[in-house]
Amino acid sequence: MPADNCCWTEEKFHLGGSKNISNYTLVDLLSFLPSDRSKAIRIAIAVVYSLVCALGVVGNLLVLLLLRSSHRRKTSSMTFFMLNLAVTDFQFVLTLPFWAADTALDFSWPFGKVMCKVVSSVSAMNMYASVSFLTAMSVARYCSVVSSLKANKSSAMHQAKVASAFIWLFAAVATLPHALFSTTHVFSDDELCLVKFPELEGIDPQFLLGLYQTQKVLLGFIIPLAVTSACYILLLRFLSQQKMSNNNPKRRSRVTKSVTIVVLSFFICWLPNQALTVWGILIKFNLLPFTEAFYNTQAYIFPITVCLAHANSCLNPILYCLVRKEFREALKGILLKVTVPSVRALAKPIQGQAKPCEPSQGRPM
Repeated sequence: MPADNCCWTEEKFHLGGSKNISNYTLVDLLSFLPSDRSKAIRIAIAVVYSLVCALGVVGNLLVLLLLRSSHRRKTSSMTFFMLNLAVTDFQFVLTLPFWAADTALDFSWPFGKVMCKVVSSVSAMNMYASVSFLTAMSVARYCSVVSSLKANKSSAMHQAKVASAFIWLFAAVATLPHALFSTTHVFSDDELCLVKFPELEGIDPQFLLGLYQTQKVLLGFIIPLAVTSACYILLLRFLSQQKMSNNNPKRRSRVTKSVTIVVLSFFICWLPNQALTVWGILIKFNLLPFTEAFYNTQAYIFPITVCLAHANSCLNPILYCLVRKEFREALKGILLKVTVPSVRALAKPIQGQAKPCEPSQGRPM
């Protein structure tokens, strides 16, 4: 899902139309949720989306500027992956105003079928790209540390460019179900933006939706988590074997700090959302019964997990600036370039106005 934004609208649609997962009607289920509290939650989520969008746009633009200035001085595969990650986060946060409006209107999509398909596909593609670039950063960090004495910068940059092209291609292919089946559907006088699979003979659309959500959990969370964990386990093992060497101990302690924090922040932010998605998948496959607890969790907890997942897109720029020393120094340089000329420009008129009040030298008062 595009950060599982339309997961709730899909549940809202399918709960009313599927007899396989629930004995409740949609009217029965809606009675569980007080309307005033539901409205307050939706408004709060829309506000959070708007704040994340504003912070994400400013933060990722700043990161792109910092990476560009750093890129001129020193080119590395890690910098190239971070540049692509900032681009994906920036593109993703640009879709949040659409989801904020959708949420505030009780998941009634006001932008039409074409924008539903476009916004949904862009959100999903950048979700896949973001986790893939984070995984690539972990692999690149392990390779750069282990082979630091034999590193070939030109070869590493070529491999990073090829890997980045492959990641964007993979993200585009993984998003095809969204591009093909994202549409609007009128349900209870509301136009919902959701992924609606066709009704094929002998195949329940709920089952197809469960398969697609399984793909998202595997490709967007479990497999990247496994690869990243393996990289850091191998990296810690390698560093422990180098304790007696003459390497700089401070460098060893800092070598994985920034990437570790960035990657861990991603998985911490996305873990609750992915866990609830897995719960929904098990219900769609009829492996677990649909219960009132699941509905209440989707109504109250799931929106919070979506906000937490979205917050990761504006958290990465903050981590870049606070954790990496070169980014902090570059940020100070940019702030000095902006503030010093402004202070001088303000000081000139003041100085010019002060001169007529000064006594002229050589002339009596």
